[in-house]
Amino acid sequence: MNERLPFNPLQAQEVAKAFNAAGVDYLFIGKSGAILLGYPGTTQDVDLFPARSEDNGRRMIPALLALGFALDESTQAEIVRGKDFIQLKNGPFDLDLVFAPDGIESFDQAKARAIQEDIFHVANLRDIIASKKASGRMKDRLDLHLLELFRIEFESRAP
Repeated sequence: MNERLPFNPLQAQEVAKAFNAAGVDYLFIGKSGAILLGYPGTTQDVDLFPARSEDNGRRMIPALLALGFALDESTQAEIVRGKDFIQLKNGPFDLDLVFAPDGIESFDQAKARAIQEDIFHVANLRDIIASKKASGRMKDRLDLHLLELFRIEFESRAP
């Protein structure tokens, strides 16, 4: 069995470069987004919240292929259609495309609140926390207290 290594910010850098170059509209979310903002945690995958549009999906496909993901026709169609949740495990690392994250009303609203950290487009920590709360998953509930403490500390640093 091919064991995956935990999320590495270099993976996020590769994704950001490929998606930015292709003009993909997206945000890092989940724990990987929080880690990019300095959260001292680990996760197994990269979580992205792409804008749901056919054009954005079409721009995403060559970027994902360039990153080394194998995308069959069915997966490509799901990306263009903006299927709510797509897990990609057939590339250099695990990547989740979450077109409809729990607890976040719309991409446009999340983008308006997003944080630009170097080359990374990252969802606001409040949105990351809201999404984890709304998911109802035990592993997400376990993270909430520490994420909330980090959010308070992070926001206190803002000018």
